[in-house]
Amino acid sequence: MNGMSNRDCAFLAEMGITPLWSARANVQSAPLEAEPDVAVSAVPAPALVAAPYQSMPSPAPAPGSMIDSAWGESASAPAPTDQEIAQMDWRALNAAIAACSRCACKGERKPVSGNGARAAVWMVAAGATTVADEKERQPLAGDPGKLLDNMLAAVQLSRDDNVYVTNLVKCRLVSASGGERAPGPDEASACRPFALRELALCGAGTVLTLGQIAANGLLGKPLQEPLAGARGSVHQVNGVALVATLHPGELLRRGADKALAWADLCLAKSADAGQS
Repeated sequence: MNGMSNRDCAFLAEMGITPLWSARANVQSAPLEAEPDVAVSAVPAPALVAAPYQSMPSPAPAPGSMIDSAWGESASAPAPTDQEIAQMDWRALNAAIAACSRCACKGERKPVSGNGARAAVWMVAAGATTVADEKERQPLAGDPGKLLDNMLAAVQLSRDDNVYVTNLVKCRLVSASGGERAPGPDEASACRPFALRELALCGAGTVLTLGQIAANGLLGKPLQEPLAGARGSVHQVNGVALVATLHPGELLRRGADKALAWADLCLAKSADAGQS
């Protein structure tokens, strides 16, 4: 520091303090003369430089977790196989549906799992998730769901007590224009194992399908086959009776067809009685 005597420097040195800077003189640089009467260098200066940073090793990722790639992307676990789905409990099944990547619709929409009684008499299956289902986070929502509830009440059933309700295709599928579209064969076959596992877990003795997609998809038929070919008969899926009827959304547009739906409900009720 400017103006500091040798004696001052000695006192500072005794206290472990050394000058950190000194004023720059407007003179040409010249070699510094030694100060023989002050041993400043004998007192160690405080350390002013931090120790080099040592990084800690990153923990290994947990099995099945997301792994960051060198490009900042994530690689998810592979999609479950049909055999793996067939062994799942409710918790694992719903988690697999939520993270589904079994078909090309991956990432388009939010999958909607089934709901209702998990110890069921009937399982009711519609075709694909709708915008109302996606909004309410349950299958058969909105006005079609209200009509379904009335149909079930007419045969002394309800989704609260003894009916499990689901969609064959868990995602809402959209066209290039942004509207809803029917599922393709690959999408229906990719979701079919989920519906079959739901059937096994809920223990229903009868399946009532709503609409052409659900009936043909669960029965393993081409999706474009008319519903009329499946109606009026009791079919079997994994050893469980299946009866096909019209979708409540169709019945809301064509009220006269409610008589056909009533006949199908009676047939399903008879099939259910035959199982008990």
